[in-house]
Amino acid sequence: MNRRRSAAAAITVVCALAVLASPVMMNGAYAAPGPDPSPAPSAPAVAPPPVELPPGSATRSGKKSLEDIRKEIEALYQKAASATDAYNLAEEETKKQSTEVIELAEDIVSGQLRIDELKKRAGAAARAQYRGGGLPPEAQLVLVDDPRLFLDAVGRIQQGQKATHDLIAELSRAQEDLKTYTADASTQWQRLEAGRVKKEKAKKEITERIAAAEKLEASLEKDERARLARLESDAALKAQTAWLGSGALKDINRSSSARGKKAIAFATEQIGKPYVWGAEGPDSYDCSGLTSRAWAAAGRPIPRTSQEQWRLLPRIDIKDMRPGDLIIYHQDASHVGMYIGDGAIVHSPRPGRNVTLAGAGSMRILGVVRPDK
Repeated sequence: MNRRRSAAAAITVVCALAVLASPVMMNGAYAAPGPDPSPAPSAPAVAPPPVELPPGSATRSGKKSLEDIRKEIEALYQKAASATDAYNLAEEETKKQSTEVIELAEDIVSGQLRIDELKKRAGAAARAQYRGGGLPPEAQLVLVDDPRLFLDAVGRIQQGQKATHDLIAELSRAQEDLKTYTADASTQWQRLEAGRVKKEKAKKEITERIAAAEKLEASLEKDERARLARLESDAALKAQTAWLGSGALKDINRSSSARGKKAIAFATEQIGKPYVWGAEGPDSYDCSGLTSRAWAAAGRPIPRTSQEQWRLLPRIDIKDMRPGDLIIYHQDASHVGMYIGDGAIVHSPRPGRNVTLAGAGSMRILGVVRPDK
């Protein structure tokens, strides 16, 4: 039996074991659907006792169906993930701008000290001329009778003139540099403030989206939440099965690079740690916090956010994907997971979930990037 068939069979066995073990495996990564309850019978003349509706039914006593709620919760978390990327990017820019502002402030102080020193030297030259009787050097030279003293004086005058010229030029440059530093510092302060506003806006959106999703899920009865979890795992399994069946992944056991193996080792060691938006470890991670730290541990620093990872890292075809590559999800590149082989990823899914394994095709794939290409 060839390697592809063996790997595909292994995935099938894993899925089957997940069904036997519990309704949801690893945050719903591979769980198969449980049996659907029988549909409610037609209404007889006498009203029957209440009958539980199957998952995803069109109504829940006149309320939204569980499938509608699942999609709504998923949409809320995706929007929160997109806002998290915006927050993380603003955070990175703020750190960079803060460093630049500090450096510019130091340059301004140094520039002012340099100007003060040059002014002091210019004042000393002026006082020396005053002590010489107030006559310019050229006038004093005319009064010299000795030819040798005359020539010596000419040399000193030329040196003095050059020194004065150089002093004035250096003072002018220092003053211009100081103006530039001051202008740059003002610009960086404005950018810093804009970044702060962007961060606060993203933070507000994140907390609002997450709170809305949690409130929606909390409004369900206990049995409804269990059925909702089955719906989530059903959707993930359906998408994963369709993706594998499409033949999009030609070789699920391609070898990873040396750095890729190190990145995978780091990422899989984090399994079980909670998702926290904006987190980069060591105790919790968001999706891109996990992938960026994993590749940093492998000696290859990469951009912090999934959107920047998609924008800046080399892209490759899915058919050429190998373990260690990053799969970017959703149209806005708001989620990322690390491919580990056998059609699976390790990722930090969303609030309320932990770092886990999932099917690589269980979400909508935007594309694949390779950090060490």
